[in-house]
Amino acid sequence: MKYQLVPMDRSHLPAAVRLERQVFSRPWSARILEDALYNPQVSLVAAQGAQGEFLGYGMVSAVLDEGCLEKIVVDPQYRRQGVAEEILKAFLRFGWAHLAFLTLEVRESNAPAIALYQKLGFQEVGRRKNYYTDLSEDALLFTADFSAGKAQEVQPC
Repeated sequence: MKYQLVPMDRSHLPAAVRLERQVFSRPWSARILEDALYNPQVSLVAAQGAQGEFLGYGMVSAVLDEGCLEKIVVDPQYRRQGVAEEILKAFLRFGWAHLAFLTLEVRESNAPAIALYQKLGFQEVGRRKNYYTDLSEDALLFTADFSAGKAQEVQPC
């Protein structure tokens, strides 16, 4: 499948809100996503198919040299095609250039996401008990540490 990553803008919001509602038990609102678009500490990337279809998006926030991967979400019909990996690689390249580390939280049951994070050099550094209250599920904390050279550098495909 051919697709490209582009900076997310207002034209992507309706599709992003639909995707949020489709895949999350606690979806983010249009207002939250719109506010993020105009926040200078947040980067949003959209994945678009060859015909302009919205495949998914990712969001990273940064304060000084500390980054947090807020989310990567891919439409279920486009999963397992490398979209999430390319979004994450884009954020890792940004991290290598501008951050000391990038952290994230993930449901302990989300094996595909955990495998992707580990594949790209993230290390598990902690756990938040019952972080996801809807299912009484723990969040695992992962970090890619750029300052210490612990994460593997990611080259563009």
